[in-house]
Amino acid sequence: MKIPASELPLQQGGQIYHLGIGPEDIADYIIVVGDPGRVPAVSKYFDTVDFKHQNRELLTHTGTLRGKRITALSTGMGTDNIDIVMNELDALANIDLNTMEEKKEHRTLNIIRIGTCGALQADIPVHSFIAAEYGFGFDGLMHFYQHGAGFDEEIVDAFVKHTGWGERLPYPYCVKGSQELMDRIGFDMVHGVTASAPGFFGPQGRKVRVGLNFPDMNSKIDSFNFNGKRITNLEMETSALYGFGQIFGHNMFTACVAVANRVTFDFSKDYHPYVDKLIQTVLERIF
Repeated sequence: MKIPASELPLQQGGQIYHLGIGPEDIADYIIVVGDPGRVPAVSKYFDTVDFKHQNRELLTHTGTLRGKRITALSTGMGTDNIDIVMNELDALANIDLNTMEEKKEHRTLNIIRIGTCGALQADIPVHSFIAAEYGFGFDGLMHFYQHGAGFDEEIVDAFVKHTGWGERLPYPYCVKGSQELMDRIGFDMVHGVTASAPGFFGPQGRKVRVGLNFPDMNSKIDSFNFNGKRITNLEMETSALYGFGQIFGHNMFTACVAVANRVTFDFSKDYHPYVDKLIQTVLERIF
């Protein structure tokens, strides 16, 4: 079935609309970061960088590492941006942009997010590397899409009951990441459930000038444990990445540096060397 131009818009030159790139411009292994300034911090470790393009906050560098193609790409902040980036990356991989029809053979992407987060457990110190076994979404994005196996409803129902989740809040969802990428890249990191919030302040329990409707929500999240699974950290992208990985058939993995501990109220004085170390660690283990 041909996809109408309004549903998957392209630029005048035939590139995908927001990323502004073509299918030949991405590798099967893609490092995603939120900050476009972090893309060159990743690609400086490539052996070559053969392609660069930026549209808005979406910066793409593609090159080679140890003889294999690899891409570094910025998504911007939030699951709404992940909605754009993941739909367009999947289209680049699995839609013929000339005929606007789905390709007969599925191309699987391996997408690794390197980011920062806040730890939600007192025993996880600042500067820890946290690998996400699951992405737990507070954003509600994946409820706009049809999905089946791979979404863990049991843990979500237990979480809603434990926290007394507000009826006006988006219903959570939970998705497992790639076990193969976890075993290869995150084997010696802190493991747990990474929660993604639809904002940095109120949705993550920060009170600045305006009061919160759910001021004790973080303590309820901290204390949640389901068959040994606990929520280790909070950020803003992983749940959508893992959700799209399931519905599109791509492999997803997130590793974050804890720049804050929300229980002990510690905050890193300089987390940049630790992000750089995480980048090097991921690139050493990716192939």
